[in-house]
Amino acid sequence: MERNRLASWVAVIVGCGIALSCLARAALAAQPGTNAGAQSYARNCAVCHGDEREGILPGFPPLVGIKRQTSEDKLTSIIRAGKGRMPGFPQVQGEELTALLQYLGTAGPTVTSAGKKAEVSEQVAAGDVLFHQNCAFCHGRDAMGGETGPDLTQSKVVLGDKTGEKIAQVVREGKVEPKMPRFNFSTEEIASLVAFIRWRIKMAAEHPGGRRGVSVADLQTGNTEKGNAYFNGEGGCSKCHSATGDLAGVASRFQGLQLEERMLYPRGARATVAVALPSGEKVAGTLAYQDEFTIGLRDSQGTYRSWRVDRVTFAVDAPAEAHVEQFPKYTDDDVHNLMAYLQTLK
Repeated sequence: MERNRLASWVAVIVGCGIALSCLARAALAAQPGTNAGAQSYARNCAVCHGDEREGILPGFPPLVGIKRQTSEDKLTSIIRAGKGRMPGFPQVQGEELTALLQYLGTAGPTVTSAGKKAEVSEQVAAGDVLFHQNCAFCHGRDAMGGETGPDLTQSKVVLGDKTGEKIAQVVREGKVEPKMPRFNFSTEEIASLVAFIRWRIKMAAEHPGGRRGVSVADLQTGNTEKGNAYFNGEGGCSKCHSATGDLAGVASRFQGLQLEERMLYPRGARATVAVALPSGEKVAGTLAYQDEFTIGLRDSQGTYRSWRVDRVTFAVDAPAEAHVEQFPKYTDDDVHNLMAYLQTLK
């Protein structure tokens, strides 16, 4: 009873703190002479994305420079309807919406995370600000890997780019896998980004103990011949996969830890199901739902269909399950050897 009462008081205190914080933001936004877009931002966005649009990582991305990544129409849609964990703000309309969009397009405050400005060139400092505003959410504030983006100080593309042209191409065009938006940066801005990334590579090399990720070299300690034998023998990999078929070039598409993760458990591998109806009709598609009562699929047209399991017969083919079943069978040597072999499939 006492514990419940204490928890209730804590909830009240925390709730009041949040409410006071929001009231303070609203009062600040209401000051005369304040930009109308800034007012709207303070009321609706600052609590998650920061007072200066700097973001609150890892949960909420920075919004400085967001109009470089997203069209105004898409931004409008996100503001009105929400996206993911972000709620919609349908009440933001007309002049307020226009002012908010204009505010989101303005330059942000000068923020640097690369260290003391005196220690880096003006170009590196400018690249640091641009990287912090647009790239840090995925690649980390120090370019050494973040929520979804790889460690750029270990990237083959980055390390092999002597002129900056490859980096510029990725920035301007984006990437489908892993998903990365394209950015509309000027030639000067891209040059500053390249300078910052190269500076981070230099810092990472001088302080190797600070590396958070797994180097590709860490995963190249196995025996290739034993890995080949395991793939075609005890591991049973060749029952579903082929080095010259579905795995041809896999080491060019995935490297290091990303390749090992796909080897151990291929996320995104879709299960299929074939259902036989009492009428004799057979329906096949991608498994969409399954429990002890219901089986559901999406057919080739994308239509969802489901049945009670006691009224049909069905067979599920789930390729990823074979990887799960293999978990307790692997030894450390098996994993290293198999990785060594897979990394030869380029």
